[in-house]
Amino acid sequence: AVRFFTFSKSKKQHNPHTMSWQQYVDQNLVGTGVFVSAALIGLDGSTWAKSAKFPALKGTEAKDLVDNFKVPANAFTKGIHIGGEKFTCIKADDRSVYGKTQKGGCVTVKTGKCVIVAVLAEGQTPGNASKTAESLADYLIGVGY
Repeated sequence: AVRFFTFSKSKKQHNPHTMSWQQYVDQNLVGTGVFVSAALIGLDGSTWAKSAKFPALKGTEAKDLVDNFKVPANAFTKGIHIGGEKFTCIKADDRSVYGKTQKGGCVTVKTGKCVIVAVLAEGQTPGNASKTAESLADYLIGVGY
């Protein structure tokens, strides 16, 4: 079961139910064992948080990951690029874009203010991956992010 906590921008008061963006990546994405690496990318292309193994995004990759949700068909024609690796798009709409390679895959999900970008761990199924990332997206949308 995925456990979510609330996020607060205020750092003045300690709240035991508050998580940083980094904790969402480390605990709710990579910590599940479903993903080998993950990041939260703002809709402006800025990196909010990323796991230690998340590859450095090259050139316009961050912008392209965000733009895939504006014109989902582009993900099918151009592919999904994360750290120089190209994933073949297998699903794309205004909320979710999924990709695959011979060795694995990726899941990207848009919330109101960011994009969850996650690369599947070896042996994980797309079903596990989509459920995990989409659940976190639902939670973030529910709390205004």
